[in-house]
Amino acid sequence: MLRLLLLLCVCSTAALVLRGPGPAPRTFRTGRPIMGARKPGVSTPEDLAAFVAAAGDKLIVLDVRNPDFEKEPGDGESSKIAPIASSAPPTTGRQRAVNVVYDRASDSMDLSLIPSEWITEGGGKESVPIITHCGGGGRGQKARLYLEANGFGNVVNGGGPEDEECWAVFGSK
Repeated sequence: MLRLLLLLCVCSTAALVLRGPGPAPRTFRTGRPIMGARKPGVSTPEDLAAFVAAAGDKLIVLDVRNPDFEKEPGDGESSKIAPIASSAPPTTGRQRAVNVVYDRASDSMDLSLIPSEWITEGGGKESVPIITHCGGGGRGQKARLYLEANGFGNVVNGGGPEDEECWAVFGSK
C-alpha cells in the first residue's frame, strides 16, 4: 500500500513538472483575480458583440456607478480605468451613454435620466437596446433586472471596465 501511495505521489509530481503550473490566472484591470466565470448575469464578449452590432446607433449604455466615491469606493477605482459617464446626455455626436446610478439602499434608479427621445428612437421601452454596466457587473445585473421590472425588454449586463474582454466590446460606444 505504501508503495502504491509513493508511486502516485511521484507520478503526480512528474506530471506537474512536465505540464507546468498552467496558465497565469486572468485578472481584472484593477489586478483583482477573476475567479472562474464572470459575475452572474454578465454577458459574454461574443454575446455583447452581437448585441452591439444588432443595436447599431440605437444602443444606449447606462453607467450605473455612483460618482460619490464615499458611498461606493470601488467606483472610484473603476473610474480610473474608465471615467463615469456624465449624468447629462451628450449634446454632440452619436454616443448614447449616460450615468443613471443604481442605488443599493433603495434598490432603484432614476429612469427619468434616460432621455425619452433615445427610448422613442430605439423603438420604445420594449425594444430599445440597453447595456448596463458598473465596475464589474454586480450592480449592472441589478440594474438590468430593475429595468426589466419597469418594462424595458431588450437589456443586457455588460459587466464593466474591470472586465477587459467585455469592456473592449462596448466601452467606447
